[in-house]
Amino acid sequence: MKKDRPKYMQIIDAAVIVIAENGYHQAQVSKIAKQAGVADGTIYLYFKNKEDILISLFQEKMGNFVEKIEEKIAGKQVAAEKLLKMVETHFKILSEDPQLAIVTQLELRQSNKELRLRINNVLKGYLKVIDQILIEGMESGEFASDLNVRLARQMIFGTMDETATTWVMSDLKYDLQALAAPVHKLLLHGCSTK
Repeated sequence: MKKDRPKYMQIIDAAVIVIAENGYHQAQVSKIAKQAGVADGTIYLYFKNKEDILISLFQEKMGNFVEKIEEKIAGKQVAAEKLLKMVETHFKILSEDPQLAIVTQLELRQSNKELRLRINNVLKGYLKVIDQILIEGMESGEFASDLNVRLARQMIFGTMDETATTWVMSDLKYDLQALAAPVHKLLLHGCSTK
C-alpha cells in the first residue's frame, strides 16, 4: 500500500505546513513537494491532486485524533470522565501542532461543497466515539435516559470545534488546553446552578 510508505506521511506533513503558511488556495503542489523534499512528480504517485492531498491529510490526522482519544478513554468507567479526556485530548493535539490547528479549523472550511462533504464523511469516526460515550452515559444513568444523542453529539463537537477555531483566530494567544475543564463542565451542566 502506498500509504504505508514513508514518503506518503512526509508529503502529508509537508502539506500541513504549506497549507497553514499559504492557505489552501495558494498551496501549490510544487510548494508541498519542495517542503517534503520530493520531486513534483512524486506527489502524483501518492495523490491524484491537491484536493486528494487535503482529504488524505484530514483522514490521517482525524484517524490520529480518534486513536489518541480511544487510548485516553480506554479503561475509564465513567462516561463524564471519558468526555473530559476527549476534550482534553482534542485541545492538546491542536495545541501541540498549531499548523495542524490552522489547517483543520480554518483552511478545511474554505474548500468547495464537494470537498466539505468528503471531509464530513471522514468525521464520522470521531462522531462515533462521541456517540459511544453518550450511550454509555445513558445506560449507566449518568446522562438522561431520553438524551437526544444526535443533538448532544453536535453540541459537543460544535463546542470543541468553535472553541478551537476562536483560539486559532486569536493567533493562539491563550492556553487552549486550560479551557478543557470549563468546556467539559459546560457540556455536562450547561448554565444550571445545580
